[in-house]
Amino acid sequence: MTDPVHLSPVQPGDTILGRYRVERILGVGGMGVVVAARHLHLDSFVAIKFLLPDILSNAEAVSRFAREAKAAVKIQNEHVSRVTDVGVLENGAPYMVMEYLDGSDLGVLLRTQGRLSIEDAVDFVLQACEAIAEAHTLGIVHRDLKPANLFLVRRSDGSRIVKVLDFGISKTSGMVGSGGTGGMTSTSSMMGSPLYMSPEQLSSARDVDARTDIWALGIILHELLAAQLPFVADSIPQLCVAIMQGLPASLRAARSDVPAGLEAIVLRCLEKDRARRFANVGELARALSEYAPQRSRVSVERVTHLLSVPGALSGAVDSGQSDTTSGSRVETLLVTASGVQAAWGKTAPEKKRSPSRSAALVLGIITLIAVTAGLFAVLRSGPVHLAATPAAGGSSLAAPGESSSPPPGSIEAPAPPEPPRAETFTEPAPEPAIPPPSANPLPRKIKPRRVPLDPMAPDPPKKRNLPGSGLD
Repeated sequence: MTDPVHLSPVQPGDTILGRYRVERILGVGGMGVVVAARHLHLDSFVAIKFLLPDILSNAEAVSRFAREAKAAVKIQNEHVSRVTDVGVLENGAPYMVMEYLDGSDLGVLLRTQGRLSIEDAVDFVLQACEAIAEAHTLGIVHRDLKPANLFLVRRSDGSRIVKVLDFGISKTSGMVGSGGTGGMTSTSSMMGSPLYMSPEQLSSARDVDARTDIWALGIILHELLAAQLPFVADSIPQLCVAIMQGLPASLRAARSDVPAGLEAIVLRCLEKDRARRFANVGELARALSEYAPQRSRVSVERVTHLLSVPGALSGAVDSGQSDTTSGSRVETLLVTASGVQAAWGKTAPEKKRSPSRSAALVLGIITLIAVTAGLFAVLRSGPVHLAATPAAGGSSLAAPGESSSPPPGSIEAPAPPEPPRAETFTEPAPEPAIPPPSANPLPRKIKPRRVPLDPMAPDPPKKRNLPGSGLD
């Protein structure tokens, strides 16, 4: 095997950009190399990634390297390694300055520890789902998910956190997976690692969407639980046939304590027809929540929230698309998100009034205004003598001792308007004639007059003072 030091465009002890001193080589892949460097001014470690010298002549590889940096910058998630700087060295080698991670990837953990507990395996996959969910909302499909790209580090409180690496660039390392088939990934021309590739990705590298990452997550979960892969073969062609046509190995046959429901989740991720898989990582996360430890509940909530925006996954495309296409999809996502925020502030839609109810309400208001105006005019004009409305026979009813015709200087009370009918309409009653100002030059006081309710009833007895009351 070639010494990784000789493959790297920089060597330990080199100073880059006047502020980074290379300390050691962290790893070499089929297309790139990662070194640990110390920031001379801040006295802190960073990881710097370069393309291998033999790859610099490959325009597509250089373009994918730049897209990886842009993708990592867009994904503002704690489960993605942060990118702080990008550029090109004097020798033409592009570089990417990233967050330095002190730990090991899940591939190394599988080889050293063996299968993981059910809680740890589900927890690590749910943490990865957080990063993948945000990437998918930005229109980015990873296409190269595998244990070697899930890096495990410890927080300051001792808890473990998964970081998803290598967005947007496919590379093949000498050790892919733990299935003992290291020679099968020796070709660097494949877009991704065949052991974790979906059937549609094997058929066409560009005919993929977000569900190809769900397939890879199912393979990873199977491997973390069983310490073996669901599809194995002696060669890449045989592996492709097994993935596209064969059945995955039974998870519960390899590990009997795995619940049947958890095995069903893995099998759904590995459906040949992607339409039968989970539609998005949010559905996968909710299904896994039943078997997740309490510490993983926050991951389920975050994934669900990320994918709660309507149309958030409509832009989940192949990460190999052009930057302009990705940028337009990001803008579309932002517009969609602002629309959702506006929708949250809306109240329930007001019920529309029926035309008949609205018409009745308007007529009632008009009638009330007309009656009020008429009464107000009457009260200002002088004493009022109310006459009964003529009966149907032509006779009229008046109070005892009163004439049926009003005295001079008085007016009749306006008759209330006839209620509207649905079939016909009648002319409104004419407004009462108001006498000229000379008839009532000054307002007169109206002397109240008691009119008994019943004309035939005797007068009430007069109040008499009782003897001895002092009021005689």
